[in-house]
Amino acid sequence: MDHDAMDLAEARYELVISVDARRSGEYDDVDKQRMRERIYRVLEAAFSHAKVARDAVHMEDRGDGVLLSVAGRIAVTRLLGLWMVEVHENLRDENRGLSVPLGLRVGMHVGPVRHDGRGISGRAVDLACRLADSPLARRLLDAERADLVLVTSQSLYEDVVSSGGKFIEPAHYSSARLELKEGEVTAWFHLPGRPAPEIPTAAPAAPDADRADDVDGVDDARDARDVSDTRGADDAGGVDDAPDVDDARRVDGEDRADAPRAHYTVHGDMSQHSDNVYQQPVHIGRITGDAGRRKG
Repeated sequence: MDHDAMDLAEARYELVISVDARRSGEYDDVDKQRMRERIYRVLEAAFSHAKVARDAVHMEDRGDGVLLSVAGRIAVTRLLGLWMVEVHENLRDENRGLSVPLGLRVGMHVGPVRHDGRGISGRAVDLACRLADSPLARRLLDAERADLVLVTSQSLYEDVVSSGGKFIEPAHYSSARLELKEGEVTAWFHLPGRPAPEIPTAAPAAPDADRADDVDGVDDARDARDVSDTRGADDAGGVDDAPDVDDARRVDGEDRADAPRAHYTVHGDMSQHSDNVYQQPVHIGRITGDAGRRKG
């Protein structure tokens, strides 16, 4: 039996780690090479100090980051605990004296991984990469001015992080819902060496200029449509019998914001007069019956 062929066909349950550099597109060609060298120094030194054998780690270069998987024989707690501490400390050492510090986003998830001659694949790989590349991870790294942010999957948090361990503090993680290509998931965010991060929320949209006077939180445009619709229902003749409600809010040609809105339903004739000056007796309206006869 070809055991190598069998191994390629079978998935191995491994820890997947996706490491991305912050704003890698802003580096020029020379600085990008130095950035990549720093990332590898940080990761490899951390594996050495955490006593993780090199043959237990699969490592793929991603240009501005690294994709790794760690064999199941290595305790996940060692990677979440001691290894992450070493990554953080090594990164701080690398950043000393740099005008533009290197920032890293790390995504972690445990699941089935398939290996072939070109690398690794599987949904576990996809999820780890999505977590590291999530907009919230990017925003959190910038908002906290941090060197490193770790994002774990919900299952990894529940199965490993929540139980604690050496250098693992569950209370220092904060959860958030992420909308990924595969759907909505829960992720847990951790900034090594810090308390649980405050998850930033989306900035509120700027108020629409057309709604600057909308102090009651109700869409005035919708209000206007509602008024128009109500008037139209009573206007059987196709003519707008109700006076313009805005007329009741105007004084000397100016809007009175404090004037109440008025709405009339009229069955018959109606006229509206305001701010008129009459120079002689005036009768407004129709005269009918005896009231309309002239006295001799």
